[in-house]
Formats: sequence, structure tokens, C-alpha cells
Amino acid sequence: MAKNVAVVGVTGVVGQEMLNCLEKRNFPVGSIKALASSRSAGKTITFKGKTLTIEEATTKSFEGVDIALMAVEADQSMEFSPAAVKAGAVVVDNSSAYRMDPECPLVVPEINPEAAKSRPKGIIANPNCSTIIMNVPVWPLHQVNPVKRIIAATYQAASGAGRPAMEELEANARAWAEGRPFEPKVFPYPLFMNLFSHNSSLVDNGYNGEEVKMTNETRKIFGAPEMMVAATCVRVPVLRAHSEAITLEFTNPMSPEEARAILEKAPGVTVLDDRAANRSPQPADAAGQDNVFVGRIREDISNPGRGLMLFVAGDQILKGAALNAVQIAELL
Repeated sequence: MAKNVAVVGVTGVVGQEMLNCLEKRNFPVGSIKALASSRSAGKTITFKGKTLTIEEATTKSFEGVDIALMAVEADQSMEFSPAAVKAGAVVVDNSSAYRMDPECPLVVPEINPEAAKSRPKGIIANPNCSTIIMNVPVWPLHQVNPVKRIIAATYQAASGAGRPAMEELEANARAWAEGRPFEPKVFPYPLFMNLFSHNSSLVDNGYNGEEVKMTNETRKIFGAPEMMVAATCVRVPVLRAHSEAITLEFTNPMSPEEARAILEKAPGVTVLDDRAANRSPQPADAAGQDNVFVGRIREDISNPGRGLMLFVAGDQILKGAALNAVQIAELL
């Protein structure tokens, strides 16, 4: 059955990618509303070869909408999402506003699609990009042999902070090549020729917000509130696609060969692990791709028998955001 869809924040990189995913996956769209801020109202955007006029997003924008895809910041989602639900829509929210709300399911379709059925508030939350990219390959292993502990280090691209951050990285590169000075505006520090701890705020225990999200969201998605999860999240001078080094501790022994066989059959996963050529996932492999790439599948020699290490790369804008949201819409 065709659904009337609204994409809120359609001019951002995630909102635009949501439109692309709806078109590429031939989602059954009856009608579509392209919503954004007042600055973009009146501009046009194309969808399936047709021109859409962008409308200003307001709390009155959702009459007749079946599914509202939110690609806006948390404060805006908290304004628009309840209004969309009140108008009769189901909301798929890409912000952090509702992820840890016990009445809002947090869904990765390859992991917990059944969770989308129960949504008392009418809102389904899309997890954080780094959480999704980590969990897609970890989950199929966890199903076979429960994971007791996850330690992750992330290498996060500028795309995670939106188009202005991507443009800043490109501008910094041009300035460096031309011998001109450059000052950061989007990030607190220069990203080109540099890296730094993720720019989310620190909490009392010294972890930043991105690291806290990876811990709390993984526990919720896996239905494992006691799972030990810790992350170190870092911004790196990559335009698009996040990478992660993941160390796993299992309940029972698991060999790299067994893990590789599981991952080769796992939905949403592409194994790229050529030891002879020292070839493993890179952001350039994952950029523009739907799947999460997994390689460097090896024993954790500090925890022989029950420990494995992986290196993964995934497109933050696609599977880390827009694609996952559209896959949730498909569940509806």
C-alpha cells in the first residue's frame, strides 16, 4: 500500500539521502512532502524525476502524512514529532531525542525489527551512526555466541557533523594546499592534518556524548542491559564513512574462521579481509555503499579463545542514518 511520506530536514545531507533511498529502494510513496527551515522554503528538489517545492516545516505540516522521517536536530524533533503523531503519522526520528525513551523503540532492522511493532508514542528512534555501524556486524556473532564485552575505538568522518563540516574539511584542504592559514568554524579544532576526541560534550566520568550513546544504545538494541560496552570516539580527516576498531569478548570460545563464516552470511555485512594482500575495510570502500564492511578478523591475543578483534567501515550518511531510517519505514 502506498504511503504518504514527509521528510523533515530535506536539505541536509541525511534528508537528501533519505529521498535518494526512498527512490532507489522503490519505496511505495503515494505523495511526498519536502520540509525544511524557512530559509529553504520555496526552493525545489527532485524526486523520481519530478520537482518538489520545499515547504517550511511547522507543527501543522503533517496532515495526511503516514510516515514522517525526521532528519533534524533533537530540539526540532521534540517540536515536530509529537505534532506529526497527533496528525496520524508514524515518526522515524534520526535525532537523539527519543533513543533512550523506554516508550520509543530503538531499531536496526537487521537486529530487532520486531521492536518497531510496539510504539506507544508513535515514534521509532534511529540509533546513532557509530552504534549502527558497530552493531550490524556484532549482532550475528552475538546470536551464535553471546558477547560479554565490547571495546570500540571509532574513526569518525566529517559527514557525522553534516554538510558544513564536510565543506570545512574540503576548504581546509584547499587552504593547506595553497599555503593559506585556516581556522575551524564548525569544529573546535582544525580537522585537516589532525584528529581529536569527538566534539560532543564530556560527562562527569570523562566520556564524551558519542561514547555514552554507543554504550547505552547498544544495550537497548541488544536487550542486554548488563553488557559491558566502552568506546573511544575520535574525529578524523575523512570526508565520508566512519571506521571502527572493535574488540569482543565472548561467553564461549570462537575462532576467527567461525566468525568469518558467520559474517559472510550476515545481512547488511560485506567481508573484506585479504590477509595476503593486507587488504581490509577503508572509508573509501564504504562511502556510498549500503553494507557495513568488516575485516581484520583475528584473535585477541590478550584474551585467547574468547576474544576477537575486527575492523569495520560504514557509510555514516547511509546505513548510519538515512538508509536505516528508510529500512525502518519499510517495516511499517
